[in-house]
Amino acid sequence: MTKYYMKTKILMAALAAASCIAVSAKDVSVSSPNGKLVVSITDNGGRASYAVNYDGKVFLNPSRLGVVADAGDFAGNLSIAGSTTAKIDEKYALSRSKTANVHYVANQLKVDMKNVKGHTMTVTFNVSDNDVAFRYSFPAFGGWNAMRIDSEATSFNVPSASTAFIAPQSDPCSAWCRTHPAYEEVYSLDAPLNAKSQYGCGYTFPALFRVGNDGWMLISETGTDGGYAGCALSEYKSGEGYTVAFPSHGQNAGLGSDGCGLPLPASTPWRTITVGSSLKPIVETTVPFDLVNPKYSASQNYAPGRYVWSWIIWQDESVNYDDQKAFIDMAAKMGYEYSLIDANWDVEKNVGRKRMAELSKYAASKGVRLILWYNSNGFWNDAPQTPRNLMNTVLQRRKEMKWLKETGIAGIKVDFFGGDKQETMQLYEDILADANDFGIFVIFHGCTLPRGWERMYPNFISSEAVRASENVYFNEGSAKSEAQELATFAFTRNAVGAMDYGGTLMNKFMSRDNKSRHRRHTSDILEIAAAIFTQTEVQCIGMMPNNLDELPQFELDLLKEIPTAWDETRFVDGYPGKYFIVARRSGGKWYVAGLNAEERELKLTLSLPMFAGKQVTCYNDRPAKGGALPQGQMQKLKVNAKGEAKVVIQPNGGLLLR
Repeated sequence: MTKYYMKTKILMAALAAASCIAVSAKDVSVSSPNGKLVVSITDNGGRASYAVNYDGKVFLNPSRLGVVADAGDFAGNLSIAGSTTAKIDEKYALSRSKTANVHYVANQLKVDMKNVKGHTMTVTFNVSDNDVAFRYSFPAFGGWNAMRIDSEATSFNVPSASTAFIAPQSDPCSAWCRTHPAYEEVYSLDAPLNAKSQYGCGYTFPALFRVGNDGWMLISETGTDGGYAGCALSEYKSGEGYTVAFPSHGQNAGLGSDGCGLPLPASTPWRTITVGSSLKPIVETTVPFDLVNPKYSASQNYAPGRYVWSWIIWQDESVNYDDQKAFIDMAAKMGYEYSLIDANWDVEKNVGRKRMAELSKYAASKGVRLILWYNSNGFWNDAPQTPRNLMNTVLQRRKEMKWLKETGIAGIKVDFFGGDKQETMQLYEDILADANDFGIFVIFHGCTLPRGWERMYPNFISSEAVRASENVYFNEGSAKSEAQELATFAFTRNAVGAMDYGGTLMNKFMSRDNKSRHRRHTSDILEIAAAIFTQTEVQCIGMMPNNLDELPQFELDLLKEIPTAWDETRFVDGYPGKYFIVARRSGGKWYVAGLNAEERELKLTLSLPMFAGKQVTCYNDRPAKGGALPQGQMQKLKVNAKGEAKVVIQPNGGLLLR
């Protein structure tokens, strides 16, 4: 355990207790410490299943358990052979997520299930007050010291009255240069469960459900590393729900494993289910991190910060020495720590390796460090951008990492991965581990969902794995839907892992001259608020040098102070796809950030006990006229003694209180 992850752990084995009770030989259950969340497990005549109830209401109907492996069938003809219980009380530091200090308290139930051959599979359930997590474990048995899992029976039988907020799994090797899947599809909002996914390939994690009028449920997974594939959800099937699906054969250009290989003894990643009567547990959950541990020590302190990125508006033509100097200068003026240089920087006529060393020294003289882009490479895509063939093999990768360290580069952004097969998950881990050896942090782009990686890998910063702000540049349709998408991500993608959304956009128009192409459809205040609530320790601020002269001084001052390391996060109000408001504390200062994606003015009375009786600075927007963008304003706002604040947020507008 490292000094950065100080933790205390008390794991007390116990027999049956009031909150964790073995009911019979064939049926067992475990409840949360407060008793509201209950998981019931049965072998049901060989068809093992679990069910989830919260506050007396059904959140998951009986849902299948088990896997099918070359070593045997652990999905059918299972019987409960025994169970043990334990209590978990763990404290740990988490510097790069929603809260700095986490206290994880849960009841644990381990259920031993035997198949027809008498071989054992243990299913471990951890149940905290709002989270269920479970995984499978296997010993070595009968001469089997390794095992291939061909499929999972694991399912989530969501009540039929529920509606879904989910993103489709894309076709393998589809889109530009065979670079999908990349978790960049559009979310369905309040969709019926029986609606077919856009591509007929199921859905990605995380998946959010409104469970009728009873509450909300977020389903995902965590702890996935090079020892397992990144999984997804199947199409919905009435009476059975969604089943855990392995990556399709066509991912990674049809090469690599279709299943998962495990050396025995071994455990699978955790499946997670977060439930609540409101959206508060969804937004505030730390379950992706509660269940994992650091896999290696940090080789250095990876400092949080902000980065600028020329490519987001100025595109490929900006990858030249002079333009990059301009962005370094802008970062220095804003007090930002990093500047990202995108693809083809290694081409001699752009920057080249020799001049990159010069540029890095220039940046250092300004108090700025560089982040460099790389193609993940290998056989899984046709993307031509360079550097290529440097991240996919250990010898080339470590040679490159050595050069990066010697050149003073702070981090890398690795793009264009080919899917979620076990081999690809191993590549992510290998890149991270090698980079840490040389003091380099890593951002992933065109990539998979991070699954607990902020805690597992100390130099992991964030992953895109979302329909990011670059799409605002690419087409006006995405510009028009940006507010709605951000109001969706707040409850889905952003709730489970660090999200490199790609930048707070301050240009009015998506062009270098800030006059041509299509315009942005969100207000400045909304864009700034998004930098507060999108979760990543190194945040992209997509300013352009021209913004230094164009933006009001109060907006520049606000952009200069945006924190990226947070001590506390509290959900305030919102609804997926409509609006979102959250309060976050950095050190002794609270920020309340929000947006309105609806077409009408939003008037709210917010409960903000951290501001009770105080006068705060309020940034919001004036009503827009004639289809123009809402214009930001700075005002003083008195919060009453009860902590109530009346606010107004314009359509496509934002809110920030501090």
